[in-house]
Amino acid sequence: MRREPRRISVSRFLLVVIVLIGLFLLLAPTKVQPVAWKPEPAPSLQTGTYAENQKLRDLEHVGSTNIDGPEALLLEEGFLISGLNDGKIIRSSLDGQSRKVLIDTGGRPLGLARHPDGRLIIADAKKGLLALDAQGQLIVLTKEANSLPFGFTDDVVIDKTGHYAYFSDASSRWGYGHDGEAIIEHGGDGRLLRYDFQTGKTEVLLDHLQFANGVALGPQDSYVLVNETGAYRISRYWLSGPMAGTHDVFIDNLPGMPDNLSFNGHERFWVALYTPRNALLDATAGQPFVRKMIVRALMVLPKPAERRAFVVGVDLQGKVIANLQDAGSGNYSPITTVREYGDWLYFGSLKASHMTRLPLGKALQ
Repeated sequence: MRREPRRISVSRFLLVVIVLIGLFLLLAPTKVQPVAWKPEPAPSLQTGTYAENQKLRDLEHVGSTNIDGPEALLLEEGFLISGLNDGKIIRSSLDGQSRKVLIDTGGRPLGLARHPDGRLIIADAKKGLLALDAQGQLIVLTKEANSLPFGFTDDVVIDKTGHYAYFSDASSRWGYGHDGEAIIEHGGDGRLLRYDFQTGKTEVLLDHLQFANGVALGPQDSYVLVNETGAYRISRYWLSGPMAGTHDVFIDNLPGMPDNLSFNGHERFWVALYTPRNALLDATAGQPFVRKMIVRALMVLPKPAERRAFVVGVDLQGKVIANLQDAGSGNYSPITTVREYGDWLYFGSLKASHMTRLPLGKALQ
């Protein structure tokens, strides 16, 4: 007599699937070792200082199109210079009609600054701090500090005298492309560094930073600011005056993850927020075990980053004076670079295919 094959019930099948998912979330190998911390409650995006608006809607396209991730931005003599995902640094006209490749670093150029002697100084996530001279020669300035190699060179700014470059190593433990792991881990392995062009030495100004990102010098180069993406704040290191050599918090409890940072040279800083804060990550900040499961889930699921164009302007006292957003469909996000030039704010993005701009007057309304 022939027997029919035993059929596994739907409920039993679902139970097996649930068990397998649970085992994966509990046991899948990962290098991430989350550290417990306690963020302040996130500011509201419904009312108050950071209330949602549409000021970043209908931005004007500018410069080259069909490019991959124009992160860093410099505007010089009517041309935009930007670093791309494929390692190239390009120079394009504002109307997008002309484009020239200045250099291919072979890495990922994230920060650009012009030295007074004409060299283009590059913070390359994979290659370190670089310099491109007028003859097109690319040299490595520095790749380590205190015998610890840079893991994720992020942004750079040069002082007015050309003596120093101030730059960030987002994480000495996690390399480019692993920003999510670094931020969820909250291990505090970011650094603010200073490179001396005269001696070639690299000095650590601040360490234990939570994913050190954008940097900017303040008025008279009296201090340098550094974004701590993983802590939702901007820290300040004093370079002169009675507080020289000390540090404090310039602005805390931002509503999103601060990426790049720039100074207009007079009275305000601009901060690009990669994405608003994630309620789940904040809620599990003090639960390393749960955050480790989140890391495992993100091995197969997309990162839970809200697509919102988000920029804030901050005055010299750390007070928010501009709140620019667009959460609508098709918004230009994530905005990872913002710079003020003349009557315009220019925006770049780690993931976009073009650059944009907004009249400054509209931004400051």
